[in-house]
Amino acid sequence: MTSRTATGVQQYKQELTATPEVLGPTRKAVTVYLRELGCGELVGPATLCVTEMLSNVHKHVHSDACVLLLQVTPSGLRIVVSDRSSALPVIREPDDLLECGRGVQLLNATADAWGAQPTDDGKDVWVEFRSVEAA
Repeated sequence: MTSRTATGVQQYKQELTATPEVLGPTRKAVTVYLRELGCGELVGPATLCVTEMLSNVHKHVHSDACVLLLQVTPSGLRIVVSDRSSALPVIREPDDLLECGRGVQLLNATADAWGAQPTDDGKDVWVEFRSVEAA
């Protein structure tokens, strides 16, 4: 669902179940939303981060239920995935023999900023992309 906050921030919010089947349709929805707002240059990195954050919910959280929030502000794009786990992500040194363990490094390398913060019912993991004008 797209909306505008009281402060004029454009946003897209979707409650979903983070399963592999929803990743493709969610990437498509994010792509359409960003292109409609003239943020087409952010489609690649934004969909990569959304996919990674939703995959992490599926792999590491006891419930796949989560909320995806995209906010387009004058300073850029902020993407937040809220889930029900209180365990915060950490950057780990990846094991070259394993196929997993690089998600947070991917967020760190792709976004201008990332972080996580506890909430009353779990946590928010976020990434930010500064707009060309704000950079």
